[in-house]
Amino acid sequence: MYHIKTFNKISPAGLNKLDREVYTVSDSEGNEDGILVRSAKLLDYQFPRNLLAIARAGVGVNNIPIDRCSESGVAVFSTPGANANAVKELVLCAMLLSSRDVEGASNWVRSQAAAGVDVTTVVEKGKSAFVGPELYKKTVGIIGLGAIGALVANVCLSLGMDVYGYDPFLSVDAALRLDRHIHVVKDVNELYRRADYITPHIHFTEKTLHFIDAEAISNMKRGVRVLNFARGQIVDDEAMLAALETGKVSWYVTDFPNNQLLQSRRVIPMPHLGASTPESEQNCAVMAVDELTDYLETGNVRNSVNLPPVNFPRSGVMRLCVIHRNIPAMLANITRLLSKDGVNVANLSNKSRDAYAYTVVDLDTRIDHTVVDDVKALDGVIRVRVIE
Repeated sequence: MYHIKTFNKISPAGLNKLDREVYTVSDSEGNEDGILVRSAKLLDYQFPRNLLAIARAGVGVNNIPIDRCSESGVAVFSTPGANANAVKELVLCAMLLSSRDVEGASNWVRSQAAAGVDVTTVVEKGKSAFVGPELYKKTVGIIGLGAIGALVANVCLSLGMDVYGYDPFLSVDAALRLDRHIHVVKDVNELYRRADYITPHIHFTEKTLHFIDAEAISNMKRGVRVLNFARGQIVDDEAMLAALETGKVSWYVTDFPNNQLLQSRRVIPMPHLGASTPESEQNCAVMAVDELTDYLETGNVRNSVNLPPVNFPRSGVMRLCVIHRNIPAMLANITRLLSKDGVNVANLSNKSRDAYAYTVVDLDTRIDHTVVDDVKALDGVIRVRVIE
């Protein structure tokens, strides 16, 4: 029986997938094998010794101590693509808001009524202050062509826009999702020079901190509209405010507002609405539960942020799962210990991700605790688990 601890409120669509003969679900602490979480901060959370995995119902994992999880042999999962459609739709909304000043126009009409004016007598004259461009035949630049970026690119193309994309880590699967009419460039500055709208869809890391800074903005067209539904830290707030002041950037729409940004009337703030739809929450919960249960029951890894992907069907009578450091001869040392005890290997997988690696071995015969202890004792081994 596995104990799953939940933080926040996890959609019933996901929790209902848990077989209650195999899993207990509660918010109690101390003996959890797995954790389901949305936005709750786990940075200072004390992991119980038997914690095996954390599944984040969402994409951003800055609320989870990834390094500490890796050192403890705790797999961390996210749900890329589960909220992609929700974010895509809000990006389209933001493009329209920043083009037509819908918020300003609506507030002006209400202010006229509040002042006692018959709005029907002033709207025709007043509307000239809110004139803005159409999206049709404009150029949009999309930084990051993953699950969200690809959807944004394709829908913008369907609106008659010229679409440029930049992604130095573009995968084959992501490339196949893109319409052939999308211009994928190798230099982000080419995108900056062409785009009337720029929308980043990249993860926040040390390398993407202030990805859009003063230098990046200097390479953009004057009057560009910038949309940020990725992470606040990707854009340098001070550089953005300076660009808004000079008109280099005409509007900045962000899903990550702060008091500093609200100094500018050219900032359209949203309260982190990107994935705030019931459909998105359901999709994320279902995907997180599927990833968590697959790992607990089979050892397979899908969409982990700290372990390499491993996904193959069980064979043999027992599966040995080993999380270890990515160092030479580890696989040879593991198989040497197994062969010393006359254990036949039915199938195996060994993959690495940065400083860590994951080895899964299906065995034709059962092994006892002494063999497992020998594997645990190998230099560089972080965690060993047996699944029967």
